[in-house]
This record gives sequence, structure tokens and C-alpha cells, in this order.
Amino acid sequence: MLANYTRSARALADLLQREGVEDKLVLSAIADIPRHVFVDDVLKHKAYQNTALPIGQGQTISQPYIVARMTELLRLAGVRDKVLEIGTGSGYQTAVLAKTFSKVFSVERIKALQWQAKRRLHNLDLYNVSMKHGDGWQGWQSQAPFDGIIVTAAASQVPQALLDQLSDGGVMIAPIGNEDQQLVMVVREGEKFTQHVIAPVRFVPLVPGDIE
Repeated sequence: MLANYTRSARALADLLQREGVEDKLVLSAIADIPRHVFVDDVLKHKAYQNTALPIGQGQTISQPYIVARMTELLRLAGVRDKVLEIGTGSGYQTAVLAKTFSKVFSVERIKALQWQAKRRLHNLDLYNVSMKHGDGWQGWQSQAPFDGIIVTAAASQVPQALLDQLSDGGVMIAPIGNEDQQLVMVVREGEKFTQHVIAPVRFVPLVPGDIE
């Protein structure tokens, strides 16, 4: 299967389309990206299943449906250009964003994961991504504002710093909650923030601070 990943990736994209993902650019990104390069060797046989997988450091590579759906939600809200990702992780979500938005900024608190993700993206010739080692709760103030923000770990509440870094009309997609998590969309209109609940989800926690 992995020798011909293109067929496997296309099959995954077809599955996600049957599951309800409609955005053609997002589906094209899923079909183009070799997900197996983002997981450890012992898990490569599961790379094209619609499931989350461990990547070490207590982190996971998200279920492909969730990756696609969160990306699609930003596009449905009109986001096209400058996106901030909180939690680079394996880099798979980052790669999908890089193929669907013009410029991606990604923050990761675990240095080893950030280094691995950067190497993978460069090997895939994805160079429209800027990365920062730091605390995701704080976002990336020097590069703000962002048209879209996507958070790939669950915060107990919407981080205020991220709200402040949204552009007027900007949209944030984030899992919020501790035990009972909900995927929410936050839309900024001036100083007003409107929150919409999308669906129940399960993510690893968004831990404050950065580590080497």
C-alpha cells in the first residue's frame, strides 16, 4: 500500500467526501499528501485509515476527517490567505493548510516535533509555512492579524490572545473544553466575537508554555 501511496491517499480523500467533506481544494490536498511520512514506521500501515495516531511526546496526528473538516470550515467562512495554526504536531494538518491557503504560520511548543515537521514539509516542497517554537496560548503576535486561526489541541476556554490576533472578519476554529470538548467557530466583527458550536470532538489538551 505504501509503495503506491497516491492510490491510498486518493482512497482516503474519496472516503472523506463520502463522510461529508465537500471542498474540492481540501479533498485535493488530502489526495496529494503522503500521510505515511508523518507517522512512525510501526504505524505506517495505518496511515491512510480515517483515525488519529500517536506521534510521541503525548501528541497525536489528528483523524483525517477532522483535519479536512476544520480546514473546510475556514474556507466556507471565506478565509483564503493568512492562517495561524496552533500546534504543528506531526505537520500533517500544516501540509493540508499549506495547500489550501496562501500563507501559513504555525506554532509548536515541543521543539523536537517542530523540527521533524519542518523537515517533512520541506521534503514535500511546501515553503509557504513559517514556524515558531513557542506557547500556543500566546499565538504569534508579531505576525498578527490573521484571517483564520486553527487550533489543533483543546483549550479549557478560548485563549484571549488568539481572539486578539484575529483580523476583523476573521474566523477561528478550535476545540474547547476539558472532558466534554466541542469544536467551535469564533467569528470576529470589530470587538464582537460570535461563537458557534460545530460538533463534539476529542483532542489532546492545549498545554501552556513551551519546552525544548
